[in-house]
Amino acid sequence: MALPTIGFSYEEKARDGDARAGVFKTPRAEILTPAFMPVGTQGSVKSQTPAEVAATGARMILANTYHLWLRPTAERVRHFGGIQRFMRWPHAMLTDSGGYQVFSLAALRKIDDDGVSFRSHLDGSAHRLTPEESMRVQALLGADVAMVLDECPPGGAERSVIENAMRRTTAWAARCLATPAGEGQSRFGIVQGATHVDLRLRHIEEIAAMPFDGIALGGFSVGEPIPEMYRALSEVAPKLPKDKPRYVMGVGTPYDLLHGIGAGVDLFDCVLPTRNARNGQALTWHGRVNMKQSRHRDDESALDPDCGCPVCSTYSRGYLRHMFVAAEMLGPRLLTEHNLHFYAQLTQRARIAILEGRYADFAKESACRMRDGDEIKTVPAA
Repeated sequence: MALPTIGFSYEEKARDGDARAGVFKTPRAEILTPAFMPVGTQGSVKSQTPAEVAATGARMILANTYHLWLRPTAERVRHFGGIQRFMRWPHAMLTDSGGYQVFSLAALRKIDDDGVSFRSHLDGSAHRLTPEESMRVQALLGADVAMVLDECPPGGAERSVIENAMRRTTAWAARCLATPAGEGQSRFGIVQGATHVDLRLRHIEEIAAMPFDGIALGGFSVGEPIPEMYRALSEVAPKLPKDKPRYVMGVGTPYDLLHGIGAGVDLFDCVLPTRNARNGQALTWHGRVNMKQSRHRDDESALDPDCGCPVCSTYSRGYLRHMFVAAEMLGPRLLTEHNLHFYAQLTQRARIAILEGRYADFAKESACRMRDGDEIKTVPAA
């Protein structure tokens, strides 16, 4: 078994069923898992300062290789001392590989076994992303963890398409490992296979045999039915290596996190809490709240009485609604701050429940409470 990169380690502290609590250490931070990583696509968690993000308890965030590569360029980020110094984030950071953009920008790209050719969404200029180029760019960005380049097939893709993506992802993973890493930089492999459990298990064997410091499950929440995603996660996540961090990429809702934690996942990321906040949606222990609705106009109560974040302890629902009706930028900022605190609390309370051996009850009670109080009433079935 390969030794972890110097300065990186994972230790499992407790297990309750398949759910586990652990500690993932990088040279810059100690991340208590399970943990949620806020998304800072372009070197910024939208509308929040690094100090405000850190105040939620987050100790690791994600930045986007594709976007930073195109603007301001990886070389310019390196000029400023790397992405953490550039944005003044003192804790750990993970950069994705650009692989998700290969999926999401399908109209602008062409994939072959060597890599991906695509047109920039900014100016239409031509670019070529290969495993070697992804590693070079991520080395310049200098985050603690670099993700390998992978191919992410869309939900509902034919089995042959998924198997071809797995083959390519394995070959690209080997090429990523053969490319020099950034100084003090760890690398995570990515498992594909959609919701086909047999394919996922086969791909785990291939990726786990390589000397990665962590393993991610990619290709979830890309259009497949949510029950199918949950079924596959329950069967696949517990089979990931026990001595390395387990990461599910781009997932997701509070219910997704509760299910993923129960399956043994350690790390999550998703744009949902920040994106939904900008659209007026708060995520609370009593379900989603649409702050634009007139029902909140005269409401003097806190957004979430069970939260206690700076937003909930300071502002009324009536004031928050006024910020959105008046199109004041403070409204999205405050809801983003709250949503990030909520996601941090969700993973922190899940960790405590695992340590105390009551995770199943915690997850069930939390999900039921959120469903019962949800204002929008379109949530996954129990």
